[in-house]
Amino acid sequence: MDTGQMNVQRQNGVALWRQIADRIRTSIANGEYDETGKVPPEFALAEQFGVNRHTVRSALAALAQEGIVRSVQGRGTLIERKDRLNFPISQRTRFNQGIGDQAREKEGLLLHSAEEPATADLAARLKIKPGAPVIRLETLRKADRRPVSRSTTWFPADRFGGMTEAYRQSGSITVAFRTLGLADYLRVSTEITATHADNADLADLELSPGAIVLVAKALNTDTDGVPVQYAVSRFPADMVQFTIEN
Repeated sequence: MDTGQMNVQRQNGVALWRQIADRIRTSIANGEYDETGKVPPEFALAEQFGVNRHTVRSALAALAQEGIVRSVQGRGTLIERKDRLNFPISQRTRFNQGIGDQAREKEGLLLHSAEEPATADLAARLKIKPGAPVIRLETLRKADRRPVSRSTTWFPADRFGGMTEAYRQSGSITVAFRTLGLADYLRVSTEITATHADNADLADLELSPGAIVLVAKALNTDTDGVPVQYAVSRFPADMVQFTIEN
């Protein structure tokens, strides 16, 4: 493990404690502390990252709130959960069902919405005419209060004109679809790539500069094969893994 002080960067707009929490979370996910089952003591972390112990304490407190670590008097900070959230990709991919009992709380937030004309690429994916109106939602999903995905999603406006309000009230695409008369839908394709987090990712997913995100481009159709949704979602790579299910 790199113990240099270059692990955190000052004056980059991201609080030091958050950068340290991200680094510790990644180390836990990578199994770097498996031999002891606990993170190094505060003084060792403070020396490693070149900060004071109060900053380290704030980082550990944030991880404790997420349920990843637990401080025990006389024993140090124990690791409670080291595994990434497992998100299954299947014919019926659903966020809440996919996360299941891996998180106590699940939340979907609407960041922004708009009606706009479909680009040629989007029109081809949704099988509508270029320039036809689509509803675009910018959403943020959280598990146990921590952001786990940021999505841009498009829907044919002629069929799902009420999607913005339906999602705002429910925080769930599945529930919103049901409200608008679509009882079931199917995942027909998912493309997954990895890239460095951009500025929007850093802000909305609460990541540190240099973080990696997994990008999932997904197309859903109704049971007759008519496209109903195209989405581009970004997930913190140190927190989420995908399982492809037949």
